Amino acid sequence: MYKKFVMQLFLCNMVLLTSWFCVKGVQMNMLSSTPAFKISLYEYAQDEPEMDRFHGFLKKAASGQRVVDYSVIEKKYKYDLSQADYEALLKIVQAEAGTEDEKGKMLVAGVVLNRVKNRSFPDTVTEVVLQNKNGVYQFSPVGAGTYQTIKVTQSTIDAVERVLMGEDVSEGALYFVSRKSANPEKVKWFDTRLTKLFTHGGHEFFTTR
Repeated sequence: MYKKFVMQLFLCNMVLLTSWFCVKGVQMNMLSSTPAFKISLYEYAQDEPEMDRFHGFLKKAASGQRVVDYSVIEKKYKYDLSQADYEALLKIVQAEAGTEDEKGKMLVAGVVLNRVKNRSFPDTVTEVVLQNKNGVYQFSPVGAGTYQTIKVTQSTIDAVERVLMGEDVSEGALYFVSRKSANPEKVKWFDTRLTKLFTHGGHEFFTTR
């Protein structure tokens, strides 16, 4: 009788021990399936210190049970723009190519940056965007006032980021025009003074001869 009782007690303990290992196994599986890091973007507030801004956004990394903020998550950028130049680039791309696809937005950003690198144009993005020759702005949205009030979309930000990281689809273009909406005299100047490279979306792209 005593041996039978001991055997029953031993079996009960084995059942409890096995159940405990099963529960721990489930918990370990859940933990291992949790993503190591979750990256999200937050638009910066104007009063954030300069060290907490990187091209207009704060990066936050969340890991398991804790959240860690990083002032910079390393990216390899080809262009190192000031905050003012970055914002100017976003706004002119939105104003000129807001209805274009991502490549169309990248092309406009590429033209601006090509001008910055070209000796015939100013040396910064802001100066290129705001350039005025003989009372005529180089980019019509600046003269029309839409550049100053435009709201930048996420798709424009994504396109500009790709260009800043080195993707160049511009083929060296320094000019672009929308033939349908531009003044015919202006289009004539493009046709007679420049070399056409290609057409994409609603824009034709040119370079100097």
